[in-house]
Amino acid sequence: MKTLLLKNTEEDIKTAAELLKNGGVVGIPTETVYGLAADALNPEAVKKIFKAKGRPGDNPLIVHICDFSDIERLNLVTKIPDTAKKLADAFWPGPLTMIMKKSDVIPNEVSAGLDTVAIRFPSHKTAQAIIRESGTVLAAPSANISGSPSPTTAQHVAEDLTGRVDMIVDGGAVEIGVESTILDMTVEPPMILRPGAITADMMEPVV
Repeated sequence: MKTLLLKNTEEDIKTAAELLKNGGVVGIPTETVYGLAADALNPEAVKKIFKAKGRPGDNPLIVHICDFSDIERLNLVTKIPDTAKKLADAFWPGPLTMIMKKSDVIPNEVSAGLDTVAIRFPSHKTAQAIIRESGTVLAAPSANISGSPSPTTAQHVAEDLTGRVDMIVDGGAVEIGVESTILDMTVEPPMILRPGAITADMMEPVV
């Protein structure tokens, strides 16, 4: 597979979105780390993420949206908890991932067979533009070989995944450099499953 390395121009974003619409896999920048994106609603495209990364199939993926309304518009979850709405108002777009009960729209390949789905609204403008232009939502774990350090530049992605993915969009160095905080909204009170830039101290005044 030939891997295209592009900048984040308007034309490049359209090219990346077109590839994603057609079932391709693309390395994209976010504010946390670079992600390896595919159409989250296309099971065959999602399988390519696992193959490229060498990632176990029982490890669920995070779905990236470009507007809170995407959750209801695409019927991604069975119910949005009130606490999730409060946290979204406070921290989205940003490095917070929330786990909710998934609907049948989410393929088992994304959820690893679980009845939940992890959702994030990244703040990186290039990520938002690619998601919006693609017309779907994107499954996007870190863009590296499983077990390798998470990539913070397009060059890191290229070193790991050249020949394994269709395209890498170079959006410069990431802002944060660690993965998003993951919060399980299916339990009360919500439980932090992975710490990140959004801390418990920051969330406690909201929830």
